Amino acid sequence: MNSFANATELTNYLGSLGVVPLVTLNSVEEAVPLAHALERGGLPVAEVTFRSACAVEGMRRIHEEVPGVTLLAGTVHTVDQAREAIEAGCAGLVTPSFDEAVVDWAIDHHVPIVPGTACPSDVERAYDHGLRYVKFFPAEAYGGVKTLKALGGPFADMKFLPTGGVNERNAADYAALKNVFAIGGSFPVPAAAQHAGDWDAIAEACRRARQIASTTMTIAA
Repeated sequence: MNSFANATELTNYLGSLGVVPLVTLNSVEEAVPLAHALERGGLPVAEVTFRSACAVEGMRRIHEEVPGVTLLAGTVHTVDQAREAIEAGCAGLVTPSFDEAVVDWAIDHHVPIVPGTACPSDVERAYDHGLRYVKFFPAEAYGGVKTLKALGGPFADMKFLPTGGVNERNAADYAALKNVFAIGGSFPVPAAAQHAGDWDAIAEACRRARQIASTTMTIAA
């Protein structure tokens, strides 16, 4: 796993990849082969969500057996989950909303965090906490590209990770925005391929996702 001195280093790394795959593990056994598939597909990063009972053990196995994959803990709701994730080897945290207790814990313990935001007041709270990189969730439900463009005016120095409804069809639209540092979603890990254990299909989906993001971000730059 890559080691990052601070949140800026981590978010810069995520920005260099362009896409953060969202992973919800169905079993501990699939954690390692799935992580290898991400790596082969050119996206050596996984936001492993706390949406399944095997999340922490899956994080631990990926950390121990696939060290080239950077781990993020996703759907972090509590300080206990945050602590468990870091102990399991995660390099940072991603939350679905702006939870002050989790954010304060992360800042106090020098743990990179990308908190969830959905409206200007959420973004303002993150700004007041000294954070400049946030998640925009659920992106499509809250206005998508239009909302992110609007937020770019009053929050010119904030960068966003849009997640929620982002897919292969609209990924390029998000990636083209100046205030988006990376896009997130489950589309690099198709559910059918994951259930079937078709790791080659996941690797190919990751290649397509990274190509979309890298091409669009290069043009936008």
